Amino acid sequence: MPLNDRDYMRPNRPQQQPRRAYRPPSLTLDSLLVIIIINVVFYLATLIRPVIEAQLAFSPALIADRPWTLVTAMFIHAGFWHIFLNMLVLFFFGRTLKMFVGDNRFLLVYFAGGIVGNLAFWALNLNTLVFAVGASGAVFAVAGALVVIQPRMRVLFWGIIPMQLWVFVVIFMGMLSVPGLAPSGVAWQAHLGGLATGLVIGWFYRRQLRLFVF
Repeated sequence: MPLNDRDYMRPNRPQQQPRRAYRPPSLTLDSLLVIIIINVVFYLATLIRPVIEAQLAFSPALIADRPWTLVTAMFIHAGFWHIFLNMLVLFFFGRTLKMFVGDNRFLLVYFAGGIVGNLAFWALNLNTLVFAVGASGAVFAVAGALVVIQPRMRVLFWGIIPMQLWVFVVIFMGMLSVPGLAPSGVAWQAHLGGLATGLVIGWFYRRQLRLFVF
């Protein structure tokens, strides 16, 4: 057998790399960012066409004729500071909750809290021709779920006052959920309904996650 026929005498040939199918880069949308953007878009739309606010706001007296407002009212706000404070709290608490439970469970808390909050407003204002707008019920639900999962988490109130999360929720968010303590014109019923919803869902999430409190 000639030497050049032996394997170790043959010139090295570059090995062909296995071809991989081309996969286009996936475009994933952050659920929290999408919700904030939708709220901002609706707010800007109401500035351009104020009639949109009246069409999408929730009223207990009109729930049979406009049941969709249980959801749409969550994306309508009464002014700049209303939407700014709601989105600010939602951003900080929402992104933390998402780290623990993921996007789908975060969305469940948000929408369940907003809808139940509006239902609580309806139940305590039956047949009353008043209108409620805002994502406060949903935001309170997010805070409620997070405080059950991590009650001792450190937060900075207004960025300067350190306190544990449960203290912040009890003192500041609790005050806005109690009649007589909430300022006039604030839908404390929606706050209370949203907060209660978040606490209940957060309890189930914590049992599933089996988290250690710190």
